[in-house]
Amino acid sequence: MKIPGPSGRPPNFIVILADDLGYGDLGCDGGRIIKTPRLDEMAAQGVRLTDFYASANVCTPSRAGLLTGGYAIRHGLAHEVIQPSDAIGLPPGVFTLPGALKPDYATALIGKWHLGHVAPHWPPTAYGFDAYFGLPYSHDMRPLALYECDAPAGQISESAVDFPRLTQSFFARALAFVERHREGPFFILLALTAPHVPLQPNPDAQTGSAAGAYGEVVEEIDANVGALLSHLARLGIDEETLVVFTSDNGPWFEGSSGPFRDRKGGSGWDGGFRVPFIARRPGRLPAGAVSSALASNLDLLPTFLAMAGRAPPDDLDLDGRDLTGVLIDGKPSPHEEILLFDNAKVAAVRTARWKYVARSYYRRYDIDLERFGYPLLFDIEQDPAESYSVRRLHPEVAAEMKARLDCAKAKYEPMADAFPAYIPPPGAVDHPD
Repeated sequence: MKIPGPSGRPPNFIVILADDLGYGDLGCDGGRIIKTPRLDEMAAQGVRLTDFYASANVCTPSRAGLLTGGYAIRHGLAHEVIQPSDAIGLPPGVFTLPGALKPDYATALIGKWHLGHVAPHWPPTAYGFDAYFGLPYSHDMRPLALYECDAPAGQISESAVDFPRLTQSFFARALAFVERHREGPFFILLALTAPHVPLQPNPDAQTGSAAGAYGEVVEEIDANVGALLSHLARLGIDEETLVVFTSDNGPWFEGSSGPFRDRKGGSGWDGGFRVPFIARRPGRLPAGAVSSALASNLDLLPTFLAMAGRAPPDDLDLDGRDLTGVLIDGKPSPHEEILLFDNAKVAAVRTARWKYVARSYYRRYDIDLERFGYPLLFDIEQDPAESYSVRRLHPEVAAEMKARLDCAKAKYEPMADAFPAYIPPPGAVDHPD
């Protein structure tokens, strides 16, 4: 289904991807300490999804899922995150969102890549982006520099990083790209480094946040989102442009996972996966709509293609689903279930009402709960915090959810065998992201 703008052309797409932003950090999702008036306004003007999941609980596999519409295990990237000493990355030639929108769309990645920084996984322009400006991996990793490339096989330039002003510079680049391609259509993945640690608030954008440095960087994001939306309106392309705001996974050392259990990297618990999601396109999406439909960042690829009047190849087995009906008409989720991976293991299964958790961390141990005879079943409608297992009260539901888990394990976990076992290079430092 093609969803054109007033001009009849395909819509523009901008995805603003925060790094380690928690579900409970935004006012529209229940946050009370950090002030996010522009994102709250964006939600009031668009659609907010309450049950939106990142496709992984850490950075690299989540970003692989967003770009490909498939769980990262399909591409050999389900094992933690790429380290500076690694030579792995997103496989060359893989079907990606920017590549699928070519040749009609102008495409750009602005910000963090983290899907491979050694050829053939580098630069990002090899995967369908016309332009790239950003960091190869997380900004707490070394060595680090800003890189820029304006062609698939073009010259790559390098410059120093001004850490406190990274958010400012990324939004400025996005605005410049919009200006150059205002006649559209265009796709921008604006992959921020904030509020990932280390936190270095912009001295030019101090807000006096009650949440300290973490609040400062989130409030700077909020102000820049507002400026971007205002700029689209000034250019007269507001109704032509779908803007999505979300996060790559749950919060790390700081930030709020809201009412959900645990944080980034926390096995199969929702706090590491459930993230904010706002979609706004005035005149095309309903204003102030809130949906609890199950959804995932895997869904962005098929949704954007549908809105652009395109379809993925018939032989491509996507895990994502088209959310057009959810966003425009408030229809039910196209998903029967969402899988939560912990590295290359299926850790949990979520359906509309139920959550079955089969793996959890205790201290430094990754515990297979089924092996110990203690899988957990949660009624998410009654207990979104996953505090009390009701497996004994609903044995038939537990059996059905276990069957779902077993089916998922049989389908996906062998996919890891198609790639070499991940062994950190000699001297590599175990870096959590």
